[in-house]
Amino acid sequence: MRVRPAVPDDAPAVVALRTHVLPHLVRGVPSTRQMIAQPPRDQLWTAFVAEVDGEVVGWVSAFRNAASTRPVGEISLLHVHPEHRGRGIGSGLLAAALDHLAPLRLPRLRGRALPESLPYAQRRGFTPSREERFSALDLASLPPLPATPAGVRLVSLSEVDPHQVYEVELTASADEPNDVDSDAMTYEHWRADVWDNLGLDREASTGAEVDGVLAAISLVKRDGARMWSDYTGTVPAHRGRGLASAAKIAALHRAAANGVTVAYTGNDEANAPMLAINERLGYRPVASQWSCLRETA
Repeated sequence: MRVRPAVPDDAPAVVALRTHVLPHLVRGVPSTRQMIAQPPRDQLWTAFVAEVDGEVVGWVSAFRNAASTRPVGEISLLHVHPEHRGRGIGSGLLAAALDHLAPLRLPRLRGRALPESLPYAQRRGFTPSREERFSALDLASLPPLPATPAGVRLVSLSEVDPHQVYEVELTASADEPNDVDSDAMTYEHWRADVWDNLGLDREASTGAEVDGVLAAISLVKRDGARMWSDYTGTVPAHRGRGLASAAKIAALHRAAANGVTVAYTGNDEANAPMLAINERLGYRPVASQWSCLRETA
């Protein structure tokens, strides 16, 4: 077994591994290659893969969360192929991630763990904090488009100034349940992470305008016939009118019309409004994970 820094040419093997281990997480080869080759400059982002006989069997990324005013180190998506577990590969990947973050002297670290991996995380000083639910929707059973709310116009986000999309996400996400606030997310950071992501389907991503002003969005990231609802939300001044639901249904229909067959999404278990929207649309739970925190100072 060998743990080494990931390189762009690892992208196909990394995506194949992720699809096998975590099929509800959608990120295609082009955007994975982009992520490895062009990481955000202000995050000190890196990733490691584990190889056995030249085959990629594990992955983890580590970075400083630059979108939060409170310094936080992130250890993201540590996973190992089931046939290679119990051999110290996960521990090797975690050690590499911790070694990368150690010189930054960040007071808090956040990782994520599957329910069955919580004892492993706790033995390494991480305390479970928040549960996230992953859900899937077969787009063959997608409900029909309802009537658009009065005074509302649904638009493809390909037609919208990306700065408006950023403003909606920044404002709408400010009060969402989370272990780490995104109160320092700059437009440049958001644009690199979201708008310029090669996996973003701008045509399917949909916004709801009220009197010509963008008030709600639903973002679609895609890999072939699979999609991920990256973010759906409404600015507080326009909540309670069904705008997020309308934007999300329209985005799903746009994606389905262009060949997507299954949609995935993830929500904090405390985010009751979004969970209710997803349940009305017919999403079914398929997996869960826990946000786990480790205080270092």
